[in-house]
Amino acid sequence: MKTNHVEENQQKLHSSMLKLYEKYLEVIDKYIETCFETQKPFIHCGAGCCNCCETGEYPFSRLEMEYLMSGFPDLTFEEQQTIKTNIKILLAEKGQSTGRFLHKCPFLLNCRCVMYKRRGITCRVYGLASFETVKGKQVIKLPECSKYGLNYSEVVENGTVSLEKFQSCGVEAPIRHSLSLNYFEREILRGVTELEFGEIRPLLEWFR
Repeated sequence: MKTNHVEENQQKLHSSMLKLYEKYLEVIDKYIETCFETQKPFIHCGAGCCNCCETGEYPFSRLEMEYLMSGFPDLTFEEQQTIKTNIKILLAEKGQSTGRFLHKCPFLLNCRCVMYKRRGITCRVYGLASFETVKGKQVIKLPECSKYGLNYSEVVENGTVSLEKFQSCGVEAPIRHSLSLNYFEREILRGVTELEFGEIRPLLEWFR
């Protein structure tokens, strides 16, 4: 009985954490919406476009993963089975690969994210350009879709990003900071000590 009581308390704490995260997603989404608005001249995302879900690792924190999967039972039986099959196939392929494994997101069905409302922060910010620190230097990170004539393709000249082209379109520059989960924890959710994101892993790693 004591064990059941402990488990019940843990479940309540877990449920409370997910509800709190859902609440603060509204704060995160408002900030991300502002970022997209400031970069509007270079954003060409549209219905049916899923380039961002075709190739990646999709890093998720433990909290984001639990929030994502808490919505899994709401999917249809067919959707659940397809996703399980996708994950099984991808894990087998990953086991035979060496190095970084890039893949299509298993939750992308018929060019549609079936977990869109519960997607992770890495998915929410995708499509934006931002400054990242790489080996001590500030570099501009463009979304992969820039290579296909989509977001930010206008600012690329011979493989180099032109800040002048940003300014000519009325945009000062890319987002001035990293759009990683660490930034959102440190800055956007500063002081929200009740939230614990936990470790971050590539999406598939959570299913091993």
